[in-house]
Amino acid sequence: MSRSVALRLLLIGFIITGLFTGCSRDPNVRKQKFLESGNRYRDKGKFREAAIQYSNAVQMDPRFAEAHFQLGETYLKLKDYNRGFAELSRAVELVPDNYPAHVDLANLLIAAHEAKQAQSHLDLLREKQPNSPDTHLAWANFYASQDNLGSALQEMQKGISADPARTDSYLSLAMLQMRANLPDQAEINFKKAAALGPKDVNAQLALGLFYQARNRMPEAEQQLKHAIEVNPKDPAPRASYVRLLMSQGKKAEAEAYLMQAKNDFPDNSEGYRMLGDFYFANNELDRATAEYTLLHRDHPKDLQVKKNYVQLLILKNRLDEATQLNDEILKSAPRDAEALVYRGQVLLRQNDGRGAVDTLQQAVKSDSSNAVAHYQLGLAFDMQHDTAQAESELREAVRLRPELTEAQRALANLEIRRGDVDALIQTAQLIIRGAPSSPDGYLLRALAEMNRKKYSDAEQDMRKAAEVAPASPAPYVQMGNLHLLQKQYGEALTSYQQALEKDPSSTDGLQGVMNTYLAQKQLDQAVSAANAQISKSSKVSGFYDLLGTALYQKKDFKGADAAFTKAIELDKNNSDALLKLAQTQAAEGSVSQALATYQQSIKDHPKEISFYLLAGMMYESQSNWDQAKVMYQQALNIQHDNPLASNNLAYVMLQQGGNVDVALAMAQTARRGMPDSPNAADTLGWAYFQKGVYRSAIDMFQEALRLNEKKGGADDPTMHYHLGLAYQKANQPVLARQQLERVLKISPNNSEAKKALSELRG
Repeated sequence: MSRSVALRLLLIGFIITGLFTGCSRDPNVRKQKFLESGNRYRDKGKFREAAIQYSNAVQMDPRFAEAHFQLGETYLKLKDYNRGFAELSRAVELVPDNYPAHVDLANLLIAAHEAKQAQSHLDLLREKQPNSPDTHLAWANFYASQDNLGSALQEMQKGISADPARTDSYLSLAMLQMRANLPDQAEINFKKAAALGPKDVNAQLALGLFYQARNRMPEAEQQLKHAIEVNPKDPAPRASYVRLLMSQGKKAEAEAYLMQAKNDFPDNSEGYRMLGDFYFANNELDRATAEYTLLHRDHPKDLQVKKNYVQLLILKNRLDEATQLNDEILKSAPRDAEALVYRGQVLLRQNDGRGAVDTLQQAVKSDSSNAVAHYQLGLAFDMQHDTAQAESELREAVRLRPELTEAQRALANLEIRRGDVDALIQTAQLIIRGAPSSPDGYLLRALAEMNRKKYSDAEQDMRKAAEVAPASPAPYVQMGNLHLLQKQYGEALTSYQQALEKDPSSTDGLQGVMNTYLAQKQLDQAVSAANAQISKSSKVSGFYDLLGTALYQKKDFKGADAAFTKAIELDKNNSDALLKLAQTQAAEGSVSQALATYQQSIKDHPKEISFYLLAGMMYESQSNWDQAKVMYQQALNIQHDNPLASNNLAYVMLQQGGNVDVALAMAQTARRGMPDSPNAADTLGWAYFQKGVYRSAIDMFQEALRLNEKKGGADDPTMHYHLGLAYQKANQPVLARQQLERVLKISPNNSEAKKALSELRG
């Protein structure tokens, strides 16, 4: 059997329920029986049952080196690489000359990009097993990881010379030759591997996939059908055949094939899950969920079915059902990293950032190599406005799994928000390299190029995105954005309409059309565009949200009210529509109704901070300071360092004469979280003023006015008033008088400024 982890990563694990067997009472006899039982399960391909028996042997004797080794090997078969690494490490600790374990450890470390640690095992193998084909294969993997293909190829040739009959050696050599752009030589070795291993599923599939990569479709189909014929009980060849059909646009044929194939694997999880996974891969979430509902009913003990079902329920926002099933997993396995990730995802969807961080940190602690856990933890830190930690976790996710484009996209979003165009281009290029058939990388690079005003380069990337994803509306939306940026209104409308033709439910497409009309001050045309698209796709909540927003701008509050209400009816989780509905009700003069909407929204969405914040602001507008404080405090209970809630609560406390030290700490939190906010600077200045630190107060008020001017805001009388009072307390009457007179120029009836001026003159 090959020692190459790189090849074993291609093997398929089987998920089957385990049974215990009885043993003698003698511990030495019992451990040996557990080992032998594990070996029998292993030989039948029942790796989960084998792992249970090997674990029993290790429990009987923690120094049983052979059981540790076999348990490590079995974990690798199950793709549980962390536990595999731990068991193999224990095996070589107990028996240092276990060279097969050193081979596996070296390959695991190479796969984890831990070259220095891998080299210690490789050096030992070179010294002790210089002529072993496993040693040459491990060194070839190492050189390949360093992009030293010449040395890698030499090592593979030495490995083949040492044992010319090994199938995996020819496969590895062929793969290296493909990387070195030597397809003719690679084909020879793929064929040799297939000939040496007529029933070796990896060898047969590799040749078929080679033909597919070279666009030799008839040969690819023939080879994959042959692989299915010689491995009828293995789902992997059928999955490859389906991917071949999909690459040729034969989706209906692929689906029909999987429906039949499902019946051929009544007891093989990998086999009967293929149809559901096919729907999921094609983003048909409703059909995937329906299929997994049946699978979970028919195979309630299949852990992978349950986990996949939980993930689908989360994606469908059926959070209560997902939580119930996931809690069943965690009840029996509290440290299951995947189940902890699912719990974290639920908490993220419930806007519980703090809870998500705590849960996902447990997941990372349980499995530090779980890239998805790091990715979700990055999202959770981002929700908590901890961008430094968010970026750190996202970069770790990408390091562990460079092909995890979701983490790359999240990194790109951070870079967009901080305006780091250089970093955005680098991330976009990584996405392009890892997923060249996805439009995302090209569109992100186009966005960076737009920021640099390199419009022709941006357009070229958008056209490439449209080429690789011809059915996607996103490239056309981005093209519309490019034209709108250049005030090419006709071209912008054409692009946005193309997006809507690709996807009549594209909210981004309709928003682009409406923005184009609004840029030309054609509000009526924007409303008409919304109504026209609604007539084509009447079930899209976002369309009514956009219509309501336009009607609100027209001051047609009754119409806006009706549109937002319809948006919420179609999607009760449309928080934007809920927020705007309350604002519309307030604009209609019904503040009590608006507050009732916020309160109901809080009941329905208890983790959505925006509702608390806006309700607090509305209470503030009524000078209902006590209720405003309650709302802001509840927001901080959800997100303890939310800068806006901290700022508003600090200001209310200062207005009410509350604890100045607590208010100051909150104002400092707000200022850190919103460094460009004039209001945050003003609140912190007001806290310093109340503390009697007038020089710091003056600095903050001046900064607030500077930021307000920079943002193009209207001259703010409150900020000038605060600065005037600070100058007065600092014994600078001339400057104080200038600021207070400025207040009266902006707001002639301001009684507080008049009183302060009177005191200065008196």
